[in-house]
Amino acid sequence: MHPSRSDFTAVVLQNLATTAPYHLSHLVDAEESRSGVTPDRLHPAFHTSFDWHSCVHMHWLGVELLLDGEDDPRLPAALGRTLTAQRLLGEAAHLDAHPVFERPYGWAWAARLTAASGRLPRPAWRDALQPLADTVYRLTEGWLTRLDHPVRHGLHSNTAFGLTLLHEAADELDRADDTERIADAARRLFAGDRGWPAGWELSGHDFLSAGLCEADLMSRVLPADEFATWFDGFLPDPTPLLRPVEVSDPGDPHLVHLDGLNLSRAGAAHRLAAVLGDTGLAAAAEELLGLGLRSLGNRDFVATHWLATFAWDALRSRPDQRRSISTNGAT
Repeated sequence: MHPSRSDFTAVVLQNLATTAPYHLSHLVDAEESRSGVTPDRLHPAFHTSFDWHSCVHMHWLGVELLLDGEDDPRLPAALGRTLTAQRLLGEAAHLDAHPVFERPYGWAWAARLTAASGRLPRPAWRDALQPLADTVYRLTEGWLTRLDHPVRHGLHSNTAFGLTLLHEAADELDRADDTERIADAARRLFAGDRGWPAGWELSGHDFLSAGLCEADLMSRVLPADEFATWFDGFLPDPTPLLRPVEVSDPGDPHLVHLDGLNLSRAGAAHRLAAVLGDTGLAAAAEELLGLGLRSLGNRDFVATHWLATFAWDALRSRPDQRRSISTNGAT
C-alpha cells in the first residue's frame, strides 16, 4: 500500500519541527570557538531535519506536496516560517563563506527547491530563494572549471547525482548558461565511459547507484539515439543494479541507506525506462519501489529525516505520475 499525501505531509511537519539531533558539519574558527556555535545561528532557515541537506530537501518535499494539492494549512505556515528573504540571505552568505560546504548534494537540493517554489501560484518563496540559487550556480561554475575527475560512489558527493539535479533545476529556472555549462561538464566527464562494473558497485551504505545516476544524467544531455548507443556500451547488463536490497538493521544510520538505495534506483530506472522504451527496466523499477516504500514504516529518525523525499521522487518518476511543469502547478 502506497503512503498517502497526508502521510508525507506528517513527515515534513515533523522534520521542520525537529531541531535535535542535528549533525553539524562546520569548521569552527577561533572566534566561533569562543562564542559558541549552534545550528540555528549558522543556518537560519535550514537547522532542522538532522542536517542541512535533509532540511533543504524536506522543504522541497513540502513544496511538492502543495503543488500536488495538499490543503493542510499547517504546511504552508511551517514553510513560510523558514523560507523568508532574511533567513535565506543568511544561508546564501554561509555558502559564500564556506564554498565547499554541501557540494554538490546540498547545492543541488537548494536549486531544486527554488525551481519547485517557482511552480506555486504565488512564487514568493522562489524569489526569496533566488539569492541562494544564484550563489549555488556561481559556486558550481567555479567548481566545474576545476573538476577533472568525478566522484563515483553511492553517497552525497556523487558527482552525477548532483549534476543531474542542478541541470534539471537550471533548465526549469531558465538559466540557459548554467544548463549548458553543466551539460558540457557531464559530457566531458562521462561520455567516454564504457563497461560500468555493475557487479562491483554495491557497498555497505550506498543510497545511490553510481551507475544509474550517471546514466540518468547522460540521458538528459545526449540526444535520444546517441544516449541509447552510449547506454548499451556503458551498462550492457544493468541487472545487478536492479536487484532489491534488504536492510539487516533499519535502526543503523548507515545500513538504512540501503532502503534509500532501493528508492533512488527505482526512480532512476523509471526515468531511464521512459527514455529507452524498456519495459524490463520499468518492471524492475516497480519491484524496487515496492520494497522501498515499505521502509517508510520505519519510525526511527535515522529513516524519517530523509527517506520520504526519495520515495516521493521515485513515485513521481513513474510514467503515470510524471508532472508537466507549469507556472500554476497544474498536473
